[in-house]
Amino acid sequence: MPSKDTDNKILVALAGNPNSGKTTVFNALVGSRHHVANYPGVTVEKKEGICRHGGYELALVDLPGTYSLTAYSAEELVARHFIFEAHPDVVVDILDASNPERHLYLATQLMEMQVPLILVFNMSDVAESRGLVFDLEQMELLLDVRIVPMVASKKKGVGDLLDAMVETAQADDASKGLRIHYGDEIEEELSKIEALLNQTEGAFASKYPVRWIALKLLEADAEVSGWIRAADVRQQVAGSREHLKTIFGDPADILIADTGGTG
Repeated sequence: MPSKDTDNKILVALAGNPNSGKTTVFNALVGSRHHVANYPGVTVEKKEGICRHGGYELALVDLPGTYSLTAYSAEELVARHFIFEAHPDVVVDILDASNPERHLYLATQLMEMQVPLILVFNMSDVAESRGLVFDLEQMELLLDVRIVPMVASKKKGVGDLLDAMVETAQADDASKGLRIHYGDEIEEELSKIEALLNQTEGAFASKYPVRWIALKLLEADAEVSGWIRAADVRQQVAGSREHLKTIFGDPADILIADTGGTG
């Protein structure tokens, strides 16, 4: 596994939906300097490569393409395990700029994970041909995250992305995106769960963002739910899920996806 052993080494994780052009971005950055293996214990493919920029060695890991970071598939689990366990210096989320709404849910999940984040608006030429024009400076302010436009198939924006990676990795307060507000009712239930987690699940609270754990519990994420032993937390989660379903008619995971995916 690439590692960030010294000050001039930067570990970068590339995330993105299938068909976002993520692998094209990876290839534009590392060329033929990469190798392919499998993640331990699973048949999910792992691509790693090296590139150098501005005196830094960037070790890039092309994570499996996923639409989210829940526990529904091996690819999703592999991606989020890598982010939490390898602690990359930068996570780069590749979005198809011609269809941004479909890709924003993964972006919001990465924001909830509180990782140093860059959003890449790939296929910017296709977006422009469809009449989509983005005020990226305003979007950066609204989302509180660095955004880089690219046309990876033509290697346009490669230098800007490399600059952003180095700057983000070296920043003491690297942007992690805005805090998503899911509506007053959901936020109230999240606050109740977070308070109990801070009281009873100290080990997990120190390793993972407490708000992220609370969101996963509300979503009935199988892996995260299995971590929790405290009966009062389990009871609160069950009560919160039932309360939200009574109010809105849909389970909490659907409500969170709808709200987070649309901002």
